[in-house]
Amino acid sequence: MGNKQELYGKYGMLAKVYLEEHEPAKYWSLGKDMPEYLHRIDRQASEMYDTMYAKLSKKDEYRKTGEYLSDVRKENEMRQRIEEEILSELVYV
Repeated sequence: MGNKQELYGKYGMLAKVYLEEHEPAKYWSLGKDMPEYLHRIDRQASEMYDTMYAKLSKKDEYRKTGEYLSDVRKENEMRQRIEEEILSELVYV
């Protein structure tokens, strides 16, 4: 039958690589719980993204103006801010 390959989202994979490279003891201690741990990271990241996006998009600094380039820049800044928060709170811990 071969090895079953688990599929993780972006943040689950980043967490797995981080654990392998920087926290090998935690990586190995998770053992058979690793798939659930990584899927939980993906779920939490998705929830955190949705929550932060809804909150930040209401702030004046990220509110759309109708000017395409300005709105794209604001959207990119907001996404980057959310990404940094997810990485520091969920992935690189």
